[in-house]
Amino acid sequence: MIAISACLAGISLSAQPNTGLRPDKTVLLYGEKLVDNTDPVVAKKIISAGYEMEESNGLEGPEKINEYGNIGNINVNARFDLYFPKQPNGQMVIVCPGGGYSIVSSYNEGVYVAEWMLERGITVAVVKYRLPNGHWNVPLTDVQNTFRYCRANAEKWGVDQIGVMGFSAGGHLAVTTSVMYCDAVTRPDFSVFVYPVVTFDMKVTHKGTHNSLIGKKDEFTARKGRSWEEWDKACRQYRNLERKYSLENQVASDNAPAFIVLCSDDKTVPAENSIRLYRSLIKAGVPTEMHIFPSGGHGWGYSAEKYVGEGHDGFSYARDEFYNSLDRWLKAVHK
Repeated sequence: MIAISACLAGISLSAQPNTGLRPDKTVLLYGEKLVDNTDPVVAKKIISAGYEMEESNGLEGPEKINEYGNIGNINVNARFDLYFPKQPNGQMVIVCPGGGYSIVSSYNEGVYVAEWMLERGITVAVVKYRLPNGHWNVPLTDVQNTFRYCRANAEKWGVDQIGVMGFSAGGHLAVTTSVMYCDAVTRPDFSVFVYPVVTFDMKVTHKGTHNSLIGKKDEFTARKGRSWEEWDKACRQYRNLERKYSLENQVASDNAPAFIVLCSDDKTVPAENSIRLYRSLIKAGVPTEMHIFPSGGHGWGYSAEKYVGEGHDGFSYARDEFYNSLDRWLKAVHK
């Protein structure tokens, strides 16, 4: 256990979520202690998972967090927050907040999600994953290591089923987790995708997510200063990365049952992303449920009016329907 009072000194009161919920444990994936922490959502008990960081994302310095709970510059403090319900029902959800792979939306798509899950007896791990900064393997590695740790401790936590949930770019990370698992330990038992980025087809992708994960096209295809062999290799690498992370191409019949939800007026991540994923899942025979609501745009997450104030939730008209549908589906998938 590591004392954190000194770490929290100087945090602005504006950078606080509108909930008193805090994690029971914060688990550092690689380090032994939390370094220069500015995140107020952290447990009193901080432990290390003890994994070796095999690849750095190249970012340095302290994290940055704003009043909306968006955390930037995550590097050595890669971690996940554990929340334990009073009466666990056996399910656990590993949550991947979104943020275009440039921030992690830790309130809207993190702690608020945990509060909803705990009310239903679901154990939660909110992953504050390293931002890729062009190191495309890094976020997936962090989520897979979270799965490894949670699987190893599941029995003592009363957990018999572990799924993944992701939002926006975190949805892309959750889909990647669902289709690119290494083994039974890192394979989700179920998957929930909320307005996910799915394809890296530049006609319909979210360009910020695309560029933050694999880089801009001209970083690969610029010829100046390169031999033909170097240029050709870089061009082929770019095409391969776009194909790899266009996740509708990676679906297989043994992927976990999926729940997809989005709004048709989403101008940030076009609905075509989810539609392509849905078609691929159905074609592969993966049990899938999808809900498309007419309005609400993007990024509504779990920011209900009780957190953001009356009249400030653009998804309020359908929020209960979303909650009830997901609640029903989670119960049905828990066998």
